[in-house]
Amino acid sequence: MQTKIGTLRVCKEGPVFDASIIEFEKPFPRSTPLPENEEPDLSVEINGVKFKNPVIAAAGTFGYGQIFRGVSDVSWWGGVSSKGSTLEPREGNPGERSIEESRGDINSIGLQNPGMKEVCEKLIPEMMKLPTTTILNLAGHDLESYVEAAKMAETTDVPMIELNISCPNVKAGGQAWGMNPDAAFECVSAVRAVTKKPLMVKLSPNAPDLRAVAIACVKAGADSLSLVNTFQSTAIDIETGKPFFNNIRAGYCGPAIKPIALRMVYDVVDEINRLPAEKRVPVIGIGGIEKWQDAVEFIMAGASAVQVGTAVFVNPDVAKDIVLGLKSFMKRKGYRKISDFCGISQEK
Repeated sequence: MQTKIGTLRVCKEGPVFDASIIEFEKPFPRSTPLPENEEPDLSVEINGVKFKNPVIAAAGTFGYGQIFRGVSDVSWWGGVSSKGSTLEPREGNPGERSIEESRGDINSIGLQNPGMKEVCEKLIPEMMKLPTTTILNLAGHDLESYVEAAKMAETTDVPMIELNISCPNVKAGGQAWGMNPDAAFECVSAVRAVTKKPLMVKLSPNAPDLRAVAIACVKAGADSLSLVNTFQSTAIDIETGKPFFNNIRAGYCGPAIKPIALRMVYDVVDEINRLPAEKRVPVIGIGGIEKWQDAVEFIMAGASAVQVGTAVFVNPDVAKDIVLGLKSFMKRKGYRKISDFCGISQEK
């Protein structure tokens, strides 16, 4: 008997039978676009801090806001995270610092910065004049330096701190604070005790158990999590046979890491969703984002916002491109706000 579905041949020379008896999976529901006169709202709020859109410049790509003045329109960014800032000035790593790869960048900058005194007194006040939301990224080499830097950050008007726990703990053999849950808990707890500002903690992808580190940070008082930082890597100079970088190891970032970073964000959001609702925190996705489709993937995986890093150096107008792409996508799909599709990939 013929049906609207038609007939189906089981195999190349097998019988043809009524396909209506098969339970086909329902097609994905067709979306209804927003009305012509309605624009989607891209603004997001993270820990009480408002961002006009979910696209944030990652630490280290924007300096203290001065690098791209006159080069691109800063107002397209929802937020900007400052260069990693330490208690004392740092000159950065000696020797070569960066290698361009076809799908990314290997770098060993060494947190070059003028120190928190100048950052707090001069650079952050200037940065906060930009038409976007400012985040102060903090780093340290031991617990005391993290704590003192956080105390100084508390004296500024910056609305949010991002704590980089990928830094090596010099008093514990050089292993990064974010490599294990206990060390991460210790670092975040110490900083949490001296600041009332919203505290975003930036996680390292090199941790053997990133889920456990994320939960430790939440228990220690993190208000939100950003992930992931760069992947540990290296490069060899084939002419000399020596490591390219003085420190041998360097951080790898760029479009090539996106699928791995996306999976890590998905996993951490999944883990956070297992907590009681009142203990869950927002996640900001980072890693290889270069176009609006990448941002959509991270948001669908559960990220409340995204940070863009390497792509800024290739395309200074990347924020504009992502924002316009997001807006068009949301209008076409009928999404009125970011939360309408944030985390939909997590739905079981």
